[in-house]
Amino acid sequence: MELSDIIVLLLLLYVAALITYLSFASQRSVTRQRAERVFIDTSVLMDGRIMAIVEAGFFPGLAVVPRSVVGELQLLADNGDSEKRERARRALDVIKALQSIEGFELELMQDDTPAREGVDARLLKLARQYDGKLCTIDFNLNKVAQVEGIDVLNVNELAQQLRMTYLPGEKLTLELTSKGSDSHQAVGHLDDGTMVVVEQARKLIGSSAQVEIIRSLQTAAGRMMFARLVSAKQPAAAKKNQTREPVRPPKQRPAPARNTTKSPNSAAAGNQASQKRPAKTRTPRPNAPSSTPRQSSPRRKSALKQEASFVELANRSSQ
Repeated sequence: MELSDIIVLLLLLYVAALITYLSFASQRSVTRQRAERVFIDTSVLMDGRIMAIVEAGFFPGLAVVPRSVVGELQLLADNGDSEKRERARRALDVIKALQSIEGFELELMQDDTPAREGVDARLLKLARQYDGKLCTIDFNLNKVAQVEGIDVLNVNELAQQLRMTYLPGEKLTLELTSKGSDSHQAVGHLDDGTMVVVEQARKLIGSSAQVEIIRSLQTAAGRMMFARLVSAKQPAAAKKNQTREPVRPPKQRPAPARNTTKSPNSAAAGNQASQKRPAKTRTPRPNAPSSTPRQSSPRRKSALKQEASFVELANRSSQ
């Protein structure tokens, strides 16, 4: 094979590889254009829960982080407030971690920076321009986007819907952390942040206890649950059947021995005292009439009949 043939073959291979790459890139660009853009807000990046959503594969569309959002995070990271500085640095780490997730695309959009109208207004403008959605946990930005007809992905609402549901009668172990509104109540929280009010548990604050769910209450701020202690549900009959230690009678101390032997002087003094004391005379009590007549026996009845017959016979003979 001549050198010219080798060169032609290499050129053909290069052209084929270039055509394959261009077709793949064009198809990818078309797919990205068709994919719905989701513009991520600063609050979501500082929150960090978007990492779990993306890793679970539940993030829809193409994630877009404008450069104005990154600039705002940089300003917060250089701020003097330690709390905001730490959260801003964490948000920058979240962006880097999202870029390293396999199968997930994150686009850094080169918009005009800095945003003179504000980052929130810039996000609303981009969402309207590209007909995309907005991912935020900012309450006010969420309301404004809904008013302007922009679809919002709120991480807080997602977490609210994914909370575990406990039915009345289910039991769980809960850590009681604070006191309730009433003097006998204690308050604990589930892993998802749901507040649980436990009745008659004020003395158990600072420890864990097994509780039983009574009912749940949905409020504007979230869901609240009421529970009672499992040990407090024990019936009275079961408490009576509990084994108790037998009560032992107190030990009796032996009485001191008495001296029964009397001395001659004490015996003589006792005789003289008995001689000086006058003897008491008992007066016989009159027989009280019996309130109830005695029941006569059959022999007594027959004797009375004979006596009555004798009296009647004597009366006849006298006549």
